[in-house]
Amino acid sequence: MAEYSRIARGSFTQAATGNNVPIYLPFQPTRVDLVNYTAYANFAASDIPDAHWDVSMGQGTAAVTYVGSGPVFSTAVVTANGISTFGAGLSLQFGAKQQIASIAKASPTVVTTASAHGYNVGDVVMLEGLYQSSTTGMPQMSGMAFQITAVGSTTTFTVTWNSNQSNYTALSGSPTGAYVMKVLNPFLYLPGVNFIEAINTSTGLITTTTNHNYVVGQQVAFRIPTAWGTTQLNSLPDNVIPGQPIYYYVSAVNSNTTFTVAGFPTGASAYTSNIAVASVPGLTPPQVVAVGDVNSGGWPYTGGNLYPSPSFPTFSGGVSTINGPAIQGSFVNNTRQGFIIGSGNASYQGTPDTSSHLSGETSDVIYWIAMLTDM
Repeated sequence: MAEYSRIARGSFTQAATGNNVPIYLPFQPTRVDLVNYTAYANFAASDIPDAHWDVSMGQGTAAVTYVGSGPVFSTAVVTANGISTFGAGLSLQFGAKQQIASIAKASPTVVTTASAHGYNVGDVVMLEGLYQSSTTGMPQMSGMAFQITAVGSTTTFTVTWNSNQSNYTALSGSPTGAYVMKVLNPFLYLPGVNFIEAINTSTGLITTTTNHNYVVGQQVAFRIPTAWGTTQLNSLPDNVIPGQPIYYYVSAVNSNTTFTVAGFPTGASAYTSNIAVASVPGLTPPQVVAVGDVNSGGWPYTGGNLYPSPSFPTFSGGVSTINGPAIQGSFVNNTRQGFIIGSGNASYQGTPDTSSHLSGETSDVIYWIAMLTDM
């Protein structure tokens, strides 16, 4: 039957050999088919031109067409790091810790890992333990979620943050305790808490470290400790009406990571991320949060069709969520679902070919179809 089935299709270009590729959907598929168009065109040994996965095969597996030595077509399987599905859980979950080898002072900041990180543009990561010594380093960036904006190589990636400031010291030599972790399901509830990278006090433009997922007209509240400046935005205290929070309206969505608020206070103090290292322990990161009324999210219902459901990010490249419409600006739950194409090896007659990768090689163009069947 197909009455309640869902189907989606798309394509991507592999950024680097060995990268796992997440595909975000408003459902968790039970069937996935892949075609590596580049592998079909070039037909080289160790290629995987196409692959198939069914939920009954088990997570992390796949049945593939494999190019053996010769080269010749044959069949094979992927037994680990193949295709797997994911859905948002009840709390943040993280991938394995990866050692940070170095971080140079720059804006934006480029992080170098000690081994291949496997990250992609759009992945959300958290950094921790960024000390070069007990009194130097970049701990100002620790504990915040960052969206990867560029992947330079298998061991480098870029995040939106200005570390080229006087209170920052470059990291080198793989400092003990300096790690990066991928946030596996970064958007459990949206629009949610965002960390602030910069504030333009002249225009009211706010820059966040990840996709803010706000829409024009919704309310937001600020939580900015004194050390970061621009405390005039804080929702409390309200000196005019004590006990009433101060909220601001989003007047423009400028990009996935920038938005403008209306009524920005005149004469607000400058925002700074140049925090002294000695002040970092115990310091709360600067945050802007959505003000919502219900927990199902979306746009006000004005009659007519209930769908399409809200999509995130809100500026460009949005993926539909599983939610129907509701009060604008509210939180949306469980917006990240889908499947992951791993870089697992093709195994022919029990022998894995470590040169083969299900997710393809650098610059491979891969097409996919995902289905959720009702029977």
